[in-house]
Amino acid sequence: MEQKLKSEQTQQLIIDTSFQLFYKDGFKSTSINQIMKATSLTKGAFYHHFKDKKEIGIAVINKIIFDRIHKNMILPLQKEGDTIEILKDIFSNKIRAFTDYEKEKGCPANNLINEIGSTEDSYQSALRKIIDQWTSAIEKVIEQEKEKGAIKKNTDSKAVATFLVSAFEGVRGLRKLYHNDIILDQYLVGVTSYLDQLKYSS
Repeated sequence: MEQKLKSEQTQQLIIDTSFQLFYKDGFKSTSINQIMKATSLTKGAFYHHFKDKKEIGIAVINKIIFDRIHKNMILPLQKEGDTIEILKDIFSNKIRAFTDYEKEKGCPANNLINEIGSTEDSYQSALRKIIDQWTSAIEKVIEQEKEKGAIKKNTDSKAVATFLVSAFEGVRGLRKLYHNDIILDQYLVGVTSYLDQLKYSS
């Protein structure tokens, strides 16, 4: 039991360290040797858990990227209250909470989509699964609110979900080009205005 726990901790160390290096330097620029050096693991200990960088990449996507989006962007949709206000909170407060480092580096998911999303079917499948779950969760709450009469009946739920995710990911990418938050401020005004227009008014 103790050996199993130690093995799990070592595996998690590799995944966490790899995520940080991928985020800092990019997936393609990060080597196995750099990960080994950062974890202080021997070659034997390292390769006992992962045979190559591809396996690490999939683990980072499935365990780190998915958990971040699920915790910060999907779970909050389950809160009780005004769905439009909840969506505003999710898609604006998260932007406001980013550190300067996070603004500079952009979104980890979007970085991986742009860097390796089209290079391997396994990467594409893992990343698309996350985006599909995210958009489906938004689509579901929009449909629920349409049934309650809180959101306009003619609202295309899938289109709204796709737009919100795309806008959020896109502005995080654009922010990497700038050294100030003007583009984030413009996004916040735009996304708030867009969501307000979805409300049903008698």
